[in-house]
Amino acid sequence: MIDVVLPCLNEAEALPWVLDRMPEGFRALVVDNASTDGSARVAADHGARVVAAPQRGFGAACHAGLQAARTEVVCVMDADASLDPADLPRLVAALGDLESGGRSLSPSSLSPPGLVLGRRRPTGPGAWPPHARLGNAVLARSLNRRAGTRLRDLGPMRAARRDALLGLGLRDRRFGYPLEMVLHAARGGWRIGEIDVPYRPRTGASKVTGTLGGTVRAVRDMRRVLAEVAR
Repeated sequence: MIDVVLPCLNEAEALPWVLDRMPEGFRALVVDNASTDGSARVAADHGARVVAAPQRGFGAACHAGLQAARTEVVCVMDADASLDPADLPRLVAALGDLESGGRSLSPSSLSPPGLVLGRRRPTGPGAWPPHARLGNAVLARSLNRRAGTRLRDLGPMRAARRDALLGLGLRDRRFGYPLEMVLHAARGGWRIGEIDVPYRPRTGASKVTGTLGGTVRAVRDMRRVLAEVAR
């Protein structure tokens, strides 16, 4: 079994599709970040385990989910139906290849740990607006210069070992959390890889990539993390 952390803020409209497509062997853990649209009830009605994260912030929700997860390997993905849970087994398989040269995942393979990101490939108009794509590209280049990585996307679908992620000591609780994860993992000598995943137009109103203001806030948070780690 693999726990899937789904940070959630007002995603009642998207959750049924996401939870109904959760593959066998993957268990949804919806982290309700003080939603006001009944997201927690919808998640519970669709069989998900619901964890409350009253402190607002994407990073706060992700970290609460990691702490609540119970499985050795965990996945993280957005709950807005822009990403398909059916792609999660491919990420976990890629993690096994990254850590152990294709052998099955086992505690003995954890030297060094691995982190696999889903590199987004838009599948429809509006899935990834130009301003959001530009901001992502700029941040990826800055990350690659500082961390020696070769990533093309700071993808929100990820797979890694739970204890290893918690051991990174991540502190950001806003939109800088995903970038901080990759920075610390790279500096810790982790193996980091990407695989392509389809990226659909999200369901419901966008809070980040679909709006210029949301993108600016996310980029600002991530640039702050880059500056703090550089210091």
